[in-house]
Amino acid sequence: MDPGTIGILGIVGLFFLLATGMYIGMAMLLVGFLGYCLIMGIHAGLGLLSLVPYSASSSYMLTVIPLFVLMGQFAYLSGISSDIYKAVYSWLGRLPGGLAMATVVGCAGFGAVSGSSLATGATMGTVAIPEMKKYRYDPKLATGCVAAGGTLGILIPPSLGFVIYGILTEQSIGKLFMAGILPGIMLAALFMLTIFLQCKISPSMGPPGEHISFRDRVLSLGGVWGMLVLFLLVMGGIYWGVFTPTEAAGIGAFGAFSIALLKGKLSYKNIMESLLETGKTTAMLFMILIGAELLSKFLGATMLPMRLADYVAGLPLNKYIILTIIIFTYFILGCVMDCVAIMILTTPIIFPVITALGFDPIWYGVIMVVVLEVGLITPPVGLNVFVIRGVSGDIPIGTIFAGIVPFLGACIVAVVLLVLFPEIALFIPGFMK
Repeated sequence: MDPGTIGILGIVGLFFLLATGMYIGMAMLLVGFLGYCLIMGIHAGLGLLSLVPYSASSSYMLTVIPLFVLMGQFAYLSGISSDIYKAVYSWLGRLPGGLAMATVVGCAGFGAVSGSSLATGATMGTVAIPEMKKYRYDPKLATGCVAAGGTLGILIPPSLGFVIYGILTEQSIGKLFMAGILPGIMLAALFMLTIFLQCKISPSMGPPGEHISFRDRVLSLGGVWGMLVLFLLVMGGIYWGVFTPTEAAGIGAFGAFSIALLKGKLSYKNIMESLLETGKTTAMLFMILIGAELLSKFLGATMLPMRLADYVAGLPLNKYIILTIIIFTYFILGCVMDCVAIMILTTPIIFPVITALGFDPIWYGVIMVVVLEVGLITPPVGLNVFVIRGVSGDIPIGTIFAGIVPFLGACIVAVVLLVLFPEIALFIPGFMK
């Protein structure tokens, strides 16, 4: 059988296994191993299986994953999320939809020290949704803004999405982090504009909160010092070349631990729980990376990615039309699959196409992460939506999905702006050495 045909059948088989509920890492490993055996022989397949788990998980660069996850765990313990929310609420709470706007800013702030969209959504939902219920916010707006704001965790650095993309494509993780700063701020601003417009059209959706004196507002800013210290320590060190992203992750984890210790929030029990959660998350990601490496070797043996890149590059179409098709495909995939799985599955195939078309790989990494954010809040998967459903109490999941719709429009606007003005993503990395 032709290797290309085997490759296509392997991809179809992979999606079938995923549809049956098989774990993504195991599905990729199984398809990659069996496909490689069919093309190269059983002995070559067994040899690859003996080498890949070690080679895929022993890279020094991968140390960044457990360290950033641990930093997010300690940041959560230190109460940074509630401190950020209280500070922003004191300044924005009196505006129409002010509590929802404060939630978005709080999500952006916590995302800057957690790197995980699911953790950001769950943490901020626990803090913000009861407050918005108290002020009789429309349940659609209350839950929609948290679900959408939570997606900022995968865009605003340090981001696990950028780490995985950087590892898969061998791009600078430091530059990817820097490239996410301005798009993250832009998307947060678009979410806030979306809230403002909804509350202007229908004031009952987001009634103003209580008045807080100027003195108390100023004093509330003292609560954000932990987030600022961590963000400036990690991102400032990377930007100025003081330390590598891996070193920054270690320093960030120690910094979050120190802040939690200073605040008296640490105990033996929650330290052990943080380490256990970090271990679980890291094991899950490493299993996916091992499976992705085997699948990538199989696809490389079929020559499918290279053939696809050559074919697409030779199409008589404008490269931006091809990019639009790729982005639209990601939107569809995001409706039925986890965003990390999409990134790991498609990058080995799509990335050669992107480079063949002459697009900047750092810029494309930002585009991909923004598009994958949409997958976190679209049905039927919408992992962030299910997280918010879990912390919101009695709000139906249909109500949450309805509240998401205006924010999906903001995400699409962000993608269009990034395509029209690549400098939004590339401006800050351009100053790095």
